Amino acid sequence: MLETTIAAIRPADEAAMAAARELHGRLTKPAGSLGALEDLSVRLAGLAGACPPPLPEPAAVAIFAGDHGVHAQGVSPWPQEVTGQMIGNFLAGGAVVNAFARQAGASVTVVDVGVATPLPTGPIADPAGPEPAGSEPAVLDPAVPRLVVASVRRGTRDFTVTAALTRDEALAAVQTGIRIADELIDAGAGILLTGDMGIGNTTPAAALIAAFTGADPLDATGRGTGIDDPTYAHKVAVVRSALARHSPDPADPLGVLAAVGGLEHAALAGLILGAAARRTPVLLDGVIAVSAALAAAAFAPAAVGAMVAGHRSAEPGATVALRHLGLDPLIDLGLRLGEGTGALLALPVVTGAVRVLHEVATFDSAGVAEK
Repeated sequence: MLETTIAAIRPADEAAMAAARELHGRLTKPAGSLGALEDLSVRLAGLAGACPPPLPEPAAVAIFAGDHGVHAQGVSPWPQEVTGQMIGNFLAGGAVVNAFARQAGASVTVVDVGVATPLPTGPIADPAGPEPAGSEPAVLDPAVPRLVVASVRRGTRDFTVTAALTRDEALAAVQTGIRIADELIDAGAGILLTGDMGIGNTTPAAALIAAFTGADPLDATGRGTGIDDPTYAHKVAVVRSALARHSPDPADPLGVLAAVGGLEHAALAGLILGAAARRTPVLLDGVIAVSAALAAAAFAPAAVGAMVAGHRSAEPGATVALRHLGLDPLIDLGLRLGEGTGALLALPVVTGAVRVLHEVATFDSAGVAEK
């Protein structure tokens, strides 16, 4: 599955991009007056191979959840049980991501790809192992969050001691992400939004960012949920020691994910690859998403053409990763929650960029004189 997905990813359609630039030049506005929105709409035309590109709707948020063995090293003050408890909150509609998704009219799919603790009892849909990720076709219902149980293992191993995952486990998580992308797009999604949940997951994110970009762990590591100075220094040391132990090779993205990644990071990389193969935009959230995006780009450089950076996370590693990917974030609000919240806030910007090409009159059609 991974190989065929990578083979389906193609570079942007230059003719469609040229047509979008030409159309922008004829719309009733000064050339370039919409700034980054014009560049974004051109990129999306290139992704779709059409001008104008399809409107990016409906939107589907995929929240991948997993736990981390490195939590045992004291990198987060939050107990690991919170990961499973937050899944219950997502399904009950009580999290920030739910509020923002309701505002945007986006569906929410939560994927247990590696939660360590038992999930709360509740409305569980589509139980599955790491093989087919859903027994029934997905339904994009903004009113009802959906859970897919596709656990590869109950949390990763402690990567300060051994590799976080085997290569087979990392591959299973990547392929779960690809399947979720296919499932949501088959259900009609016009854009996918990344979400994540996992106590301690900014530590593997920092390791992934340092591994793929060559950045010093001090520059790639942030404070996550707001740790104090001694804990932050310890967290940086943990990331540094893991990279020294495993020496991950950025030319081997599956190996990097296995050595120092998380199950949700690997699944998000698969989601991005699956979206790119289907020429569907994927709106990236924060530092977890962009660390996964680095892995996706290492698998298939052309996959960057499907990526839209929703926001600039307050986590410093996110800026390092976005710079490496060549992506400019749409908004910068100092967010560091995750869940998909920043991507949801950026969604109207993406929709607006495309809607301009669909709905704004040309100078000729509107009878407006040009300069």
